[in-house]
Amino acid sequence: MTQGTDFDIIVVGGGIVGLASAYKITLGHPEIRLAVLEKEGKVAVHQTGHDSGVIHSGLYYEPGSNKAKTCSNGRKQLVAFAKKHQIPHEICGKIIVATEESELPDLERVWHNGLANEVEGIEKIGLDQIKKIEPNCTGIAGILVPCTGIIDFVEVANKLAELIEKKGDGNNVFVSHEVVGFDKHDFYTRIITSQGDFKARYIINCAGLQSDRIARMDGVDTKLRIIPFRGDYYQLTEEASQKVNNLIYPVPDLTFPFLGIHFTRIIDGSVECGPNAVFSFKREGYGKTDFSWTDAWESLTYRGTWKLFIRHWRYGLSEYARAFSKKLFLSRLRRLIPSLGPDDIIASTSGVRAQAIGARGKIIDDFKIERKGNSIHVLNAPSPAATAALAIGDHICKMSEEYFKL
Repeated sequence: MTQGTDFDIIVVGGGIVGLASAYKITLGHPEIRLAVLEKEGKVAVHQTGHDSGVIHSGLYYEPGSNKAKTCSNGRKQLVAFAKKHQIPHEICGKIIVATEESELPDLERVWHNGLANEVEGIEKIGLDQIKKIEPNCTGIAGILVPCTGIIDFVEVANKLAELIEKKGDGNNVFVSHEVVGFDKHDFYTRIITSQGDFKARYIINCAGLQSDRIARMDGVDTKLRIIPFRGDYYQLTEEASQKVNNLIYPVPDLTFPFLGIHFTRIIDGSVECGPNAVFSFKREGYGKTDFSWTDAWESLTYRGTWKLFIRHWRYGLSEYARAFSKKLFLSRLRRLIPSLGPDDIIASTSGVRAQAIGARGKIIDDFKIERKGNSIHVLNAPSPAATAALAIGDHICKMSEEYFKL
């Protein structure tokens, strides 16, 4: 591949959304020279690399929202992509389980969302069916979601990067290239990176945890801030993992975009349980005590953060308690599988979710994309963005065609 520095389009961010967007543009416009700039030494290091690997059905999302529209489409494209390129995956299904009567109204709302979003094959189930599907799980009612699956999203991202470089003449995915500034000119932008400068007619920002910073660097007044939330996981021991066949989810609190502590069989056969959701003092901090002065200052001097904290302080305290107490974490897990004991779970990985928060403290639940000048900025792409990535890529490609006059 040519190692030039002049491109028609540069995508900032080598996570699955950036790579899927770049891939879709190269498919539709092979004449365009395109590059992806990723600051880490390989693609898919952060949100994509710490994803639980669930292929989401689209059950939870507000009917008519971008999440709902792209999840189902993206899921079907993802499964077809995985089959074509022999990426390990499995459509194993999952159950959502209510363990007490107070959860039944929210379970009903999730059910109606699923119907409105035309999620195929969903079925209401009772205790006997729960036990048949997951013999160690206890609940009073549930929903079977047969089209949910599991996959390795890093493998998907690596394949996308490979395909981007095979398309066209001179397309490239550059790793270890952190974008540190933009120099705007009339007909192009000079993108300043840690390893030299590039020129591009157009820019697409898919920087995830750094997306608001890249946007501000480009002169966009976003009116929002990315606030990081860390999610901690435990892993079941090999013996305890036999208690989970596939995926078991609780009924989510629909006030928040988090799905609650659940059990996930991942593609290698092991079983993860989690995550919680706690404010992180570092955007890319995966340890419980990781701290960045810059990240903490930006989050804690933003009024939207404090409005969110004040509104939901009880929820935040309970999540923090579970982050530092194995006993409390286990207690939540035992609501679904009562037979689990302290020796059955081992502290495992964590991930950090890039959650956009508005100035009034409102969680921005749907995808948010803004345009300015010669740029498109993907400012909020939380879960199910990995599942929906190829459909999001279609949307970004269409926006590029219309806005950049491709």
